Amino acid sequence: MVTIEEAHKIIKDQKVKLKTETRKLENCLDFSISEDITAPFDMPSFDNSAMDGYALCGISQEYIIIGEVAAGDKKDFKLKSGDAVRIFTGAKVPKNTTAVMMQEKTSVVGKKLTLQQMPKEGQSIRRKGEELRKGQLVFEKGTTITPAGIGLIGSLGIQNIEVYKKPLINLITTGNELIEPGKPKAEGQIYESNSYALALACEQFGFKYGNKKQIDDDFEAIKSGIKKSLETSDVLILSGGISVGDYDYVKQALEENGVVEQFYKVFQKPGKPLYFGRKENKFVFALPGNPASSLSCFYVYVLPFLYRLNGSAKNGLQRFSFPISHDFKNKADRPLFLKAKISNNEVEILDGQGSSMILSMAHGNALAFIEAETSYNKGEKLECLLIS
Repeated sequence: MVTIEEAHKIIKDQKVKLKTETRKLENCLDFSISEDITAPFDMPSFDNSAMDGYALCGISQEYIIIGEVAAGDKKDFKLKSGDAVRIFTGAKVPKNTTAVMMQEKTSVVGKKLTLQQMPKEGQSIRRKGEELRKGQLVFEKGTTITPAGIGLIGSLGIQNIEVYKKPLINLITTGNELIEPGKPKAEGQIYESNSYALALACEQFGFKYGNKKQIDDDFEAIKSGIKKSLETSDVLILSGGISVGDYDYVKQALEENGVVEQFYKVFQKPGKPLYFGRKENKFVFALPGNPASSLSCFYVYVLPFLYRLNGSAKNGLQRFSFPISHDFKNKADRPLFLKAKISNNEVEILDGQGSSMILSMAHGNALAFIEAETSYNKGEKLECLLIS
């Protein structure tokens, strides 16, 4: 058995081979950049108007309108003192422009422009290079691409991006008692939900799963299922069958498939029977079958590793400290990851902390970390991992 810190270190110390690929801009959401991106030119690349109005030369209250410039025009006006041109948002300002006045603050009679207020030098002009300078670092290697990031990269004229390939993930759940939701349930059976929760947890953080299987507690079937899943995955996630019961065949089946154990069992609650193994460049997480344990172990251990295989600078869920809204005492000799809810800048430890209970996790938005045999008074800060 290992401690939480030892488990994280073993996972972090794994040597991994990251793969890269070139993807079109529109297909890069949630991928991690595999090389620095720098600005190929100044942005804006020319002085332009921040609004619809009039480009002015000199500081005055009256001007003569000598023309018009729309966005994209190649007209090259050179203003003299007292000149003005009608201009639109994004249009290149003429030479010698002192300021741009919004149209709502003006009145026009013929070609005479009168301002309702005096202009200030430089107002409403977006200056060349104001946002980015040519050669400036835009995104560091490892940055995860967001919709805004795609917009920024596109504005730099970049169509294709070098990114890290995402790991291929397969899911297996085991258990004779499990049946698919929607089917009639007999006495002693339960609906299988872990594969749905784990699959969508992967998708929530930008990872796609290849396939998911549900296998009965049959050694040969589990062994065969693991073999096939390993052939097509970078990461295999199993749920159930990893404890020490008579029908828990997963650990032995992994061994017979050439998976080398990196650690088995973590000194924590829930999720003690957690397994992490490796076969060459393929990795296996065998999670407990209880729903809350399974999902908690995914958040705490699997997700950081998926980010790493994705070349991401992220290392898991965001962690913050919040004052606890009530007194709490951990009488257990193990550290706890407890289902919690953060609201009004406080954290509440929820009822229903059993490893099989997922109701409280569904209503919560965090996992609160509690050291072994530790008491917290109301108002003391508690470290939390934000689930949503």
